[in-house]
Amino acid sequence: MHASPSDLDALRAVTDRVQANIEKVIEGKPAVARTALVVLLAEGHLLIEDVPGVGKTMLSKALARSIDLTVRRIQFTPDLLPSDITGVSIYNPESRNFEFRPGGIFANIVIGDEINRASPKTQSAMLECMEERQVTVDTQTFTLDPPFMVIATQNPLEMEGTYALPEAQRDRFTARVSMGYPVMSAEIAMLSARATASPLDDLEPVTDAGEIRKLISVVSEVHVSESVQQYAVALSTATRESRELHLGASPRATLHLVRAAKASAAMSGREYVLPDDLHALAPAVLTHRLVPTVEATMSGRGQAEILAGILATVPIPR
Repeated sequence: MHASPSDLDALRAVTDRVQANIEKVIEGKPAVARTALVVLLAEGHLLIEDVPGVGKTMLSKALARSIDLTVRRIQFTPDLLPSDITGVSIYNPESRNFEFRPGGIFANIVIGDEINRASPKTQSAMLECMEERQVTVDTQTFTLDPPFMVIATQNPLEMEGTYALPEAQRDRFTARVSMGYPVMSAEIAMLSARATASPLDDLEPVTDAGEIRKLISVVSEVHVSESVQQYAVALSTATRESRELHLGASPRATLHLVRAAKASAAMSGREYVLPDDLHALAPAVLTHRLVPTVEATMSGRGQAEILAGILATVPIPR
């Protein structure tokens, strides 16, 4: 069963409204806003990495406020405990039973601010939530309501007081994006727009959770041909066989790449995925999962540069 033209038209209308809403707050960054929507429709999670003060948290809040659903923010600090995220069972002396108090992860969109300032133990509390969309506390399992998306921000590792995210956690993020500094005209406009109030204060929802669930089902019906599937696997295999990489892309990375490509194709009004969709999304989806060898690092070649070389050498199906 393929996505119908009417479904795709409805999807484009909703995503255009949400993106326009986000751009009221984050000016001059349409590609970043689009990637955030692609990840949402692909049922994934987004990692935003950049230096402080460029709008990482503002982007997360703008996306969350553009959709009428539950939102929770978790400020990651060195003293944050795993139970603060997942929840905890507390004994009630009146009923003589343990009652579960849900943690910050129980929402449709969870904003994890500065996730790499918490200890690895606390970061790992989100592994089950992000992969299986459920939380297990004291042998009890609680399902998280769809849509569920973690939008995490992190500062570069050279910043003070940061911990590297575990490989298992990085692999659960569908895509990683960087905000970058705004162009001069956008920064000047920001000074005027935020002179008296935050633009987030006037941001109204333009869709709701029910509509997003429908759009996710439309994305799942986008067709992926066998040759496109082979191209996705060829890209991941090339990263695993690269002599410059100690760790390549996992099978989960291949799955995330195809899901993101389906969402991107649907947002472009197509009921099928092109190899170009995979090629365009590969840097955002694969780069943060790759671990260069010591030799590659010493020679000044990072993940992005190595992946660019791989993308140039793997033949694109026609």
